[in-house]
Amino acid sequence: MEATERVKNIAPSLTLEITAKAKKMKAEGISVIGFGAGEPDFNTPDYINDAAKKAIDIGFTKYTAASGMPELKRAVCEKFRKDNHLEYTEDQIVISSGAKSSLFHAIEAIVQEGDEVLLPSPYWLTYPELVALAGGKTVYVPASKENGYKVTVNDLQKALTPKTKALIFNSPNNPTGAVYSEEEVRKIAAFVEETGIYVIADEIYEKLVYGGAKHYSIAQYSEKVKEQTIVINGVSKTYSMTGWRIGYLAAPKNIAKAIGSMQSHTASNPCSIAQYATVAALSGGEDFIEKMIKTFDERRRYMYDRLTHMKGVDCAKPEGAFYVFADVSALYGKSFDGEKIEGSLQFASAALKKGVALIPGIAFGDDKSIRLSYAISMEDIKEGLNRLEQFISELK
Repeated sequence: MEATERVKNIAPSLTLEITAKAKKMKAEGISVIGFGAGEPDFNTPDYINDAAKKAIDIGFTKYTAASGMPELKRAVCEKFRKDNHLEYTEDQIVISSGAKSSLFHAIEAIVQEGDEVLLPSPYWLTYPELVALAGGKTVYVPASKENGYKVTVNDLQKALTPKTKALIFNSPNNPTGAVYSEEEVRKIAAFVEETGIYVIADEIYEKLVYGGAKHYSIAQYSEKVKEQTIVINGVSKTYSMTGWRIGYLAAPKNIAKAIGSMQSHTASNPCSIAQYATVAALSGGEDFIEKMIKTFDERRRYMYDRLTHMKGVDCAKPEGAFYVFADVSALYGKSFDGEKIEGSLQFASAALKKGVALIPGIAFGDDKSIRLSYAISMEDIKEGLNRLEQFISELK
């Protein structure tokens, strides 16, 4: 039996490859500090857990509408109104089994065979795979470290062709932690308005910003841009609900209706219990979020300071999410344990021998760099960076 070409061509996740190796080492009793975490290391708040328990107790365990329960759609509309000054109606909202599912359905809904999709690079590794599944072509738009890993309108103009259908815009960014300022977003929004292309705005990390940075949604720019934009969000990062699998999107009515119909055949409805808990999540949690941001910010500053003082390591200071993207290419050409390091995958594989698991930048379109998550304890961060520094000192 043969898989189809579109499925066979999906690239395996390099993040999972490194993670699998690290887990195997741990199972063998070897100490490994993992910097690969893509989820907060906080427990889901009790008030959300209690809501889930109530859902079970009252028997809220049946199917809901495929596009999500009305109470949750209303809560999402209120979230957009309060946080982003965006007015949406319930028929513009689709609740899904995680933001990744929202992304999949959004891309399937607007990208046709041969369409080109602009993607600032470095990028989250799933984006180009979803574009390819839809029959589209990803056009990578390099974002330089010198510009804080952010693209400009000029960069986008150079990549624009008559086949350009959409732009995937992720701020705060995974893997770099870059946050576009309101002024920068407005300039890109004006470009979008002028060209008429669509935008898929992934705002899953919107609450996780530091050092005075503020999130500004591209859909806020104008009513016209809003009608060209599908906003993707969810509760996984903000409320530490990664395993609950609830994401959502806001889109023009016709697109939301089409996505809802498609979802009714792909996933049916998201988990009823998780939806019920998400209504509660969106109604509060300010203290929890504030505490999480404060903790992440402390780790962010510590990690950035340590990395910038390591020989051969260079990085732009992240302003959001919970990652530091470090350029280690100055160390390429050196050897460890008899093996020459010529790229990020080899760098990460060699570092793993010293008990530190890093994510190679090649997974995100930048082979010069590695990604480190600070969604782990400060104790582990300190020990992991000690091991990384020791590893670097042993390169010959």
